[in-house]
Amino acid sequence: MSEISGMTRREFSLEAALAILSGVAITISGCGGSSSPAAPSNPTPAPTPAASGDKVGAISANHGHEAKITAAQLTAGNGFALNIQGTSSHTHTVTLSNADIQAIAGNQQVARVSSNDSGHDHTVTFN
Repeated sequence: MSEISGMTRREFSLEAALAILSGVAITISGCGGSSSPAAPSNPTPAPTPAASGDKVGAISANHGHEAKITAAQLTAGNGFALNIQGTSSHTHTVTLSNADIQAIAGNQQVARVSSNDSGHDHTVTFN
């Protein structure tokens, strides 16, 4: 297998798959013989990775929000209001009950609508 710019095809495929799963845009530049691809001028920040046992929710119409329930919060099993601000300029909260936390910990799907802030809300789905 040939290497392109220090990365094998297998490494590229793995990185591309991880980027797609995390919602990161991939820009391919330098095709056609260039030996050094241009760096992206405005890279998208990667979401905070989940630690083992954490649950990350999918957020509708997302624009920088992050919904992560830590393993410790799942183990405690108590409901709480989850702040999903992430890298967005404004916040939203998602209220999760004790039953919601227990269902999420048990790998059951739970979807809740966030608070309405800045004139909109989001649906956050876990599992």
